[in-house]
Amino acid sequence: MELSDLRIFAAVARAGGITRAAAELHTVQSSVSARVAGLERELGAALLRRHARGVTLTAAGEQFLDRARRIIALADEAVRIVRDETPRGPLRIGAMETTAGIRLPPVLEAYTAAWPEVDLSVLTGPTDSLVAQVKDHALDGALVAGPVDDQELHEEEIFTEELAIVTAVRHRDLDQALHTPRLLVFRAGCSYRRRLESVARTRGVEPKILEYGSAEGILGCVAADLGITMLPRELVDRSGLRHRLRLHSATPVPTVFIRRHDAHVTTALKEFTRHLRETPSTEKTTPRIAS
Repeated sequence: MELSDLRIFAAVARAGGITRAAAELHTVQSSVSARVAGLERELGAALLRRHARGVTLTAAGEQFLDRARRIIALADEAVRIVRDETPRGPLRIGAMETTAGIRLPPVLEAYTAAWPEVDLSVLTGPTDSLVAQVKDHALDGALVAGPVDDQELHEEEIFTEELAIVTAVRHRDLDQALHTPRLLVFRAGCSYRRRLESVARTRGVEPKILEYGSAEGILGCVAADLGITMLPRELVDRSGLRHRLRLHSATPVPTVFIRRHDAHVTTALKEFTRHLRETPSTEKTTPRIAS
């Protein structure tokens, strides 16, 4: 059994299909199929269940994947420790969609200029998904809505995000807008969505949920009075639709940077967190009165 076999199997599990994994690994489908089949023969157990839509893990595959990920993470960590003098090599960072849009650009600009040998990649997603990927060693760290309060994770507050409930400009009365609301939100696992659902339900209303893939798409529909949302005030203030929107105050939320307690902190990751703390645009903000 080779480490490359484990990497291929983990890629297939992550992609949910042989073809998608081959594309991710920049190789041919037949090679991926052969390596997985060889691994199954060596283990004497089926790891994947093949079907028309791709593959799913068998019970044995689920158990093996957990151990394979640990072995891959340990191998990668061993290499980083040996080479870890100057920041270099892969660094996988996760961030919420809104954070990536309004907070990360100056951080990334400064970081990549300072450490060009780091192969930095940024994955966006909802808080719940990012937390799971950090715990699974798929990400070295992530910026998520806090607090997370997970014993496996170290978390550090980077800044406080001022949130606002956003409605069409005609809604001066938030209670009226929340009477029979349609909530325009990101997919499940988004912490801002969860907070907005809670606001509606505390008023005894079961809202209708409409999911969108982008903040601008959400704001466009809010401006058209198709529903309401909750987003960082700064993101809304930067939108070209700002004049058609009304912001109502909401409880500020800390954005925290998380990483595994038991993972080696490389110099690349150490420098990234330093840039997060020191870049002016990520200084902690004082909440303002929404309007």
